[in-house]
Amino acid sequence: MVRDGEVIGEGFHAQLGGLHAERAALADARARGEDPAGATMYVTLEPCAHEGRQPPCTDALLEAGVARVVIASDDPSEKAAGRGPGMLRDGGVEVEFAAGAEAAAARLLNQSFRKHARTGLPLVTLKLAMSLDGLTATAPGDDPWISGESSRPLVHRWRSESDAIAVGIGTVLADDPLLTARLPGARQPVRVVFDSEARLPCGSQLLATLDRSPLLVVVAPDANPARLSALKDLGVELITASGESPADRVTSALTELGRRGLTSIFLEGGRVLAGAFAAADQIDESKIFIAPVLLGGTPSAPRAGGAVGGPMGEEALATAGHGGSPSPTGPARRSALESSTETVGADTLITSRFKEW
Repeated sequence: MVRDGEVIGEGFHAQLGGLHAERAALADARARGEDPAGATMYVTLEPCAHEGRQPPCTDALLEAGVARVVIASDDPSEKAAGRGPGMLRDGGVEVEFAAGAEAAAARLLNQSFRKHARTGLPLVTLKLAMSLDGLTATAPGDDPWISGESSRPLVHRWRSESDAIAVGIGTVLADDPLLTARLPGARQPVRVVFDSEARLPCGSQLLATLDRSPLLVVVAPDANPARLSALKDLGVELITASGESPADRVTSALTELGRRGLTSIFLEGGRVLAGAFAAADQIDESKIFIAPVLLGGTPSAPRAGGAVGGPMGEEALATAGHGGSPSPTGPARRSALESSTETVGADTLITSRFKEW
């Protein structure tokens, strides 16, 4: 919020159910001893005009006497879609929509919200670590890490910024991961395991830490009833992914995850699970580490638990039909809309965006 070229209040939507950015900025201005009346409010997303977990932001802006609102991007959700700007104009507030680079930057800031609003599906960000000889998994008995120590804090930060983290059962059987964000005070993502046959071990770390973060397991319609019952008894939530093809079953799972309010998924499941999502055209962004190591195996060399580093294997979930290829012919090539490269310790990080919502 600005008056006479000086910032008098700032705010952002810090957590689900908390103050929206506009109300947070108004509160900040008042905490500084500033009166918002007559000021200009700059927002990345059009102010809401509907009642949700918070009251409408348009009401707060009108009550505060804000004179002008500059909006960087529209709200594509059906319940919003221009209502807020219209109500502000009706209340005598000058409304301006930004254009060009500012508008594009604002849209990119809100990609998970925008995709969920337009499709009901969460935004999917793929993360992989790869050796120079193209492997994404190490041999049995070897250190499971491919990327270096400098890259790991980044991964934990990305986890904390996502609503959910997803892996395949092969990764769980091989590594027994926690799938948590291990940073001080980090927000914990919901943990999702794609496990067609409900093979998740009852003694896994995931089940031992249900008090830290919920666990969802995506299963096939014909998964073993006894295993399903055992997982339910331990507190696991189950999602049945249905559909004629692997792509249909990926979309089925994502639809249910979106229905539960998850707007972003950090996909860490390895090449097979990535292939299943790519076959469904459900990878929006990627973060790929290339480590300066040679693992000396072949792309199909198996790891413990049945996971593999190549395009075939058990990690294919409730999606790939009991370990078969995610797609008979493989997904069509998709070029990134934009891509950037940076050095993280000894690793090279390639960040790519494939869609804009």
